[in-house]
Amino acid sequence: MAVCSSSTCCDGNFDEKEKNVSTTSFLESCIPLPLPQETLDDIVPKGKDFAVLHGAGMRHKAKYDPDTLYFAPFLLLPSAFPRREFDRVVKLQPLINVLMHKIAHDHEFLKSALEKTIQVDDFTARLWDIYTKVREEGVTQEVSLGLVRSDVMLTKCQAGCCELCQTPPYVTGHQVEVNTIASGFGHLGPMSGSIHRYVIGELRKPELLHHLPENDALAGLCGAMISAWEVYSSPKAVILFVVEDVTYNICDQRFHEYEIRRQRPDILVIRRNLTQISEQGRLTADKKLFIDGDEIAVVYFRAGYEPGQYHSEAEWDARLTIERSCAIKSPSIHYHLAGTKKVQQEIARPGVLKRFLTESEAEQVGQLFTGLYTLDRSAEGDKAVQMAMENPDHFVLKPQREGGGNNIYGSEIKEVLERLKDSQEREAYILMDRIRPPVQQNYLIRPHLPVTLAEVVSELGIFGAVLGSGKDIQFTNYSGHMLRTKLSSVNEALLHVHFYPTSTGWYKNCDLEVMAG
Repeated sequence: MAVCSSSTCCDGNFDEKEKNVSTTSFLESCIPLPLPQETLDDIVPKGKDFAVLHGAGMRHKAKYDPDTLYFAPFLLLPSAFPRREFDRVVKLQPLINVLMHKIAHDHEFLKSALEKTIQVDDFTARLWDIYTKVREEGVTQEVSLGLVRSDVMLTKCQAGCCELCQTPPYVTGHQVEVNTIASGFGHLGPMSGSIHRYVIGELRKPELLHHLPENDALAGLCGAMISAWEVYSSPKAVILFVVEDVTYNICDQRFHEYEIRRQRPDILVIRRNLTQISEQGRLTADKKLFIDGDEIAVVYFRAGYEPGQYHSEAEWDARLTIERSCAIKSPSIHYHLAGTKKVQQEIARPGVLKRFLTESEAEQVGQLFTGLYTLDRSAEGDKAVQMAMENPDHFVLKPQREGGGNNIYGSEIKEVLERLKDSQEREAYILMDRIRPPVQQNYLIRPHLPVTLAEVVSELGIFGAVLGSGKDIQFTNYSGHMLRTKLSSVNEALLHVHFYPTSTGWYKNCDLEVMAG
């Protein structure tokens, strides 16, 4: 039996009308839809109140006001997700943590993977410069904390085509990306589960509650930061959150602080942006980092992942100061580089995973990958360019950026590649097979907008934590999950627009055994 491969059956691009092709294009809700209008009129205001009063909030990007909080857009009901695939990716997360940890500590691999990218992508080049400088000076802190999130989408699969598609639903999970910096929604993921538990109870469906999976993402991620603080071993030292100049996703960040305080009342968290760190930060002779008199044990980056957060050389100097220090970083600069799109494309090459994992482990992790292609100026890259220009709807063009809103789709791929095909600039991108998930229906609840029953698709994020050095790993674990959902008509979802609500999952034992979220 063949394993799942994007080149065989599990890319979602086959013709479903073709004779004898069976797949799963639609996932049913455990609750019949649409709901009666009188039910919606009753439950929607309750759901909004629950969200606001339990910290599921954001500040409005277009109408920013530090004194005003809006509830974060959410789905009224859990979204369907197959139990089989959920269990599979949860089981794999500790391995993915180890994979990213080993990549981050493999200098020769990072150099080989990124040597062309850093010639054409200024931002990645600046990160590489910091990495090189710290490495040449001698790394002060060998221990790194990885707070990793592996994002997975379901892909429609032909029934019986591989070992993962033998029973319905005929879908399989494919990895969209791995995030190694600012992996958000550790609070809003579990909180959306609380909203759904409340809504299911109010709908008088208590028999469905046990299908919702437990989700301790906030406790797990914050517990990992506390473990790093303990390794640093300085009782008066604090944890530094590196944040944006203006934080819209404030509840998700603040609840990490509150959870650390709940678990360890003796640990203080401070927040600073890169500009403030450049003004207030200093290193002692023994490389301890101090901010306004506070010794820093752990640095948790919720910013620093995109060029716009570095306004001048001062912010770059702040990043270098942090990396030179003996504070434990999440992520360290080499972890940040390990999470770049180009590195993820390179590890998807045949046989590369075996550099970091056993043969059995490599096979399991490799089944998560969809097609990833280099755009280097080579025969291989030329073939990928031609492939994308001939069928642009089958692919996603990805630059070396995080934070959403950067990927290129459809006819725009052809336009970009037509402009870049003969230029070295194309090496700043990678190409990925476009994932074709099954759709489902759900109610979108958004501030100041009418309730909408819409067709949506979901992306599951699996959190993991790993602490260790290049010599050993102290722990690696699955820390929880989150599930984001967008309109099926939207190419890419941004974190602060209304069509990108967060939701969480439940297990459904109806005709198909699925988990929803």
